[in-house]
Amino acid sequence: MYFLAKTDPETYPVEQLERDGQTVWDGVRNPQALRAVRDMKSGDRVFLYHSMGEAAVVGLADVIGDGRDDPHNPKLAVADFRFRGRIDPPVTLREIKESGLFDDWALVRQSRLSTMWAPGDFVKWMKSKRPKARI
Repeated sequence: MYFLAKTDPETYPVEQLERDGQTVWDGVRNPQALRAVRDMKSGDRVFLYHSMGEAAVVGLADVIGDGRDDPHNPKLAVADFRFRGRIDPPVTLREIKESGLFDDWALVRQSRLSTMWAPGDFVKWMKSKRPKARI
């Protein structure tokens, strides 16, 4: 399964995950986004999305620890991510919207939702846009 997780590049950019190697993905508060985090399983993949500046899909991570209750607050959820690679050049939100293929997807409809499932058609589209990206 594929997901998309947004981060503010001033808070935790893809470059930081690349340096760290792996991280506990936390800080999600929206109930719909929390369901997505709880649904993550080891082996799933995550598109990393910078939400500020030129909003874009900038990298990939592997889920290496299932979504679960946050040990500091069981109302929240966390999952473990390992850096997989960068998407170069990034795929901008503008490109995604201009494709006209994903108007029903939460990324386009609910711009503030921080974590979500990525539809299979989006995964195929991304593979065609960036065939060298190890998606």
